[in-house]
Amino acid sequence: MKIYKSISTWGVILLFITSVQAQVADTILAMRLEEVWKVAEVNNRQLKLSALQVQQSKLEVLEAKDHLLPELMLGGDIKLNSKFLIYEDGLLSQPQNVPVKGYGYSAGYSLNYNLFNGGKDKRNINMKQEEEAHRQYEADLQKHNIKYSVALAYFNLCKFLHFADFLAAEIVMENKQLTLIESLQRNGIVLKSDVLRISVKLSQLELNLSDISKKIDINKERLNILMGREATEPLVIDYKNVHKPEEIQQGNYSDYMDIALNQSPEFKLVKSDIKWSELNIRQIRAMRLPQVSLYSTYNYSYPQVSFYPYSNNLWGFGQTGIKVQFSVDNLYKIKHSIARAQLVNNQVREKANVKKEEISLLIKEAYLYQQQALESVKTITKTIVKSTETLRVIRNSYLHQESLLTDLLEAENALLEAKFDLTTAQTDVKLGHLRLLAVVGIL
Repeated sequence: MKIYKSISTWGVILLFITSVQAQVADTILAMRLEEVWKVAEVNNRQLKLSALQVQQSKLEVLEAKDHLLPELMLGGDIKLNSKFLIYEDGLLSQPQNVPVKGYGYSAGYSLNYNLFNGGKDKRNINMKQEEEAHRQYEADLQKHNIKYSVALAYFNLCKFLHFADFLAAEIVMENKQLTLIESLQRNGIVLKSDVLRISVKLSQLELNLSDISKKIDINKERLNILMGREATEPLVIDYKNVHKPEEIQQGNYSDYMDIALNQSPEFKLVKSDIKWSELNIRQIRAMRLPQVSLYSTYNYSYPQVSFYPYSNNLWGFGQTGIKVQFSVDNLYKIKHSIARAQLVNNQVREKANVKKEEISLLIKEAYLYQQQALESVKTITKTIVKSTETLRVIRNSYLHQESLLTDLLEAENALLEAKFDLTTAQTDVKLGHLRLLAVVGIL
């Protein structure tokens, strides 16, 4: 008898803890999935890192544009001059000492403006812009993955909370049933073994509830971390009416595939790689073209020792013109660089075809997974109706000594398992649909 009282005591304690948690939950606003998504988009650490990378790429574009501006340098120096010796009859002859000041200084500017270099500067800007777009696509992909991870943690938490409700209700019912069977046993109507079986089932239910509670805590911490919050921060979600499969708008496979080819971040990434590699080929080929630039310099110097006749006076001199440079060696040196860049471009194009096949397969899997989950919901719903009626009949027959307790426990377990299966299938429907949206790029 002490064993039964211990089991009942633990059941009461667990139910008390559950009720206290429910009362605490009432003081915290329950969060829907959309609200959790909003918090995660703002505070998730991985998304913050992606945003910083996008911001970095924007600055790299501005840096590339800065290279279009002319180069202007201001400079000057102060120096000590040695003797100015002129060897009119050769190095071994007696030199002529030209009198100059023992010190000197100069100041001036140098201006260089690129007129033509094969379009490398502008093409470099285009390449940096493509890198910016690439990082933005990566950020979009990261966002979709985070949103799906949040949804996965959210719906798993919903599922386990429903499981906890089912188990708590089952424990309440089994405690009442235990009280009834103990009364029947005292009156000699049922055997003591029936009381023991009910007690064992209660112990198993309480153990299952304890396991589910731990899973709830783990998923709460995971969801808090995804939202960028402290892992142990209190969290309450709106899980009561979360399973509504009829709200999901169904489309066909070809529609999802068309959307993916236009909006999938993964496919946009490989197309961006193709565009960048094509720009890189043109950039390397531009190395064979001449470079034309406008230059201008002007300097004030003291003393004047650059031109004859020399003078110990301040003098100024400048030049303005057009400079043309052509690297002859690039005509034969870069042919392998061009071949390598073309090979990279071919590889990227093949990767695009592979990625298209991968996305097509992912869409097909997610689509079929969702369809299977919907069929499971319909089938299990019918099973619950039948199991409920079966349990009612067997319970009445057991009370009239027309069936065994084993049959009653099996019917109860079958109904509880069907409830678990229905909740899991409903969760799979939601997750399958969200996975499909994430793959096609519209989550």
